[in-house]
Amino acid sequence: MTKIFETPIYPFVRHADHDAPAPARHKVLVVGAGPVGLAAAIDLAQQGIEVVVLDENDKVSFGSRAICFAKRPLEILDRLGCAQAMVEKGELWNVGKVFFKDRQVYEFNLLPEKGHRRPAFINLQQYYFEKHLVDRIQELQDQGAEIEIRGRNKVSAVGTHDDHVTLEIDTPEGSYNLEGDWVIACDGANSPMRAMLGKDFVGRVFEDNFLIADVVMEAEFPSERWFWFDPPFNPGQSALLHKQPDGVWRIDLQLGWDIDKEREKRPENVIPRLKQMLGEDVEFELEWVSIYTFQCRRMEKFRHGRVIFAGDAAHQVSPFGARGANSGIQDIDNLGWKLKLVLDGKAPESLLDSYDIERIHGADENILNSSRSTDFITPKSEMSRILRDAVLDLAETHEFARPLVNSGRLSVPCTYDDSPLNSADALDGPERTRPGAPCPDAPLGDGFLLDQLGHRFTLLTFNADAPDEITEDGVTVTRLALSDADDPTRALRQRYLGKCKSAVYLIRPDQHVAARRPTWDEHQFRAAIRRATGKE
Repeated sequence: MTKIFETPIYPFVRHADHDAPAPARHKVLVVGAGPVGLAAAIDLAQQGIEVVVLDENDKVSFGSRAICFAKRPLEILDRLGCAQAMVEKGELWNVGKVFFKDRQVYEFNLLPEKGHRRPAFINLQQYYFEKHLVDRIQELQDQGAEIEIRGRNKVSAVGTHDDHVTLEIDTPEGSYNLEGDWVIACDGANSPMRAMLGKDFVGRVFEDNFLIADVVMEAEFPSERWFWFDPPFNPGQSALLHKQPDGVWRIDLQLGWDIDKEREKRPENVIPRLKQMLGEDVEFELEWVSIYTFQCRRMEKFRHGRVIFAGDAAHQVSPFGARGANSGIQDIDNLGWKLKLVLDGKAPESLLDSYDIERIHGADENILNSSRSTDFITPKSEMSRILRDAVLDLAETHEFARPLVNSGRLSVPCTYDDSPLNSADALDGPERTRPGAPCPDAPLGDGFLLDQLGHRFTLLTFNADAPDEITEDGVTVTRLALSDADDPTRALRQRYLGKCKSAVYLIRPDQHVAARRPTWDEHQFRAAIRRATGKE
């Protein structure tokens, strides 16, 4: 059977732009058709923005690559219209188990509370993830949206100007130029766009090497994340096991520093390692093998004039914690609505500086957690290893030690504390819904709260009066009015009210809290709208 990563799904087609007498101008050009670039294109197209995606390839990624997609990105993908298909295809999981040597030391649940539409994580091969996004783009095209993917269109040069960006594109039939009012660079960890602009990363590079193997086999392991420290089958190192769809299992094995990468990828060397882990009698086939090292680094700035970087092109972390693709999807969620306001003339261009501020904050948080995980997994001194092993021993019987175990602090949404778009907190409510925080989901009627919030500015009221609609400086905010009668499970009260009798929230289009107060105050909320759109 032909695998989807072997088949062109957006093959090269010579476009009329290729033969235009002058470079064609587009609203937004997205460079890179990976998960982040495709998500960016869908987000913009759903808001009525014309967008062209350029990619040097013509098919989805080879190998599973990113496989763990977290709850918050799934909620974003709900808004983009493709999460349900991914959840139905993926392996759902909330539970992780940690092993030390030959025994389990503890397990954890990443979504212990009820009342959320989406699970803590799904496992889904990146090629399926990308295919679902491409399918969604085709749906939008059928609905008349101005969105397209141009395969085998490789960006070879960039020219920046005050009001646009010029790209030179190489294709199988020669080169041509395009202009974009804005360019979003989502062209991956080795970003040619970044290199062409002369930009680099700051941060740490780690020397440890890890073997990734996608293995097709029948196995009884549950849909959980299993992580081993110093296992008998890989002594002195670590290992990770994840279940994926189609009987594919992801296995990561730490190899150490001084290795011959090409030699280690050969089947005659990979297979014996896997048999040590799985057992001599287990039958399996190798689908994909890779060796990786990793970096915890980022660009100093993500926005460079009218070129904006997102995903791995802007920041890189270790794979422990599944923070790479997940943070990239959150980059796009942060950027799309701001770019829409700027293009519509409803916000100053400086609003995009808040993308830099907020997503650099998110990247720094991910880099910090990823670096700490890596230091725990791969101790850099004998004393560090002794301390780590003592923590693992204690974790088996002593609960206090379990939070110290770090097999990868798994991806959670970023709270934009100290964002210039936040208004001062005026509600003595739950900490989890303070200004800058992402809105937690909760049951609402036959569905869930986040579906009702959608992708717009919303005035969310609980047991409080307020206008059904308010327009401030061209930005319209609509009200979602709720009361105790809408909250039979008490999840809304727990997550948004706490001990307060009433609350009024201003929610941004990316479902982060911009302001909150106990009651409606027109002057204060008009000021909060201006602040949230970069006008104060």
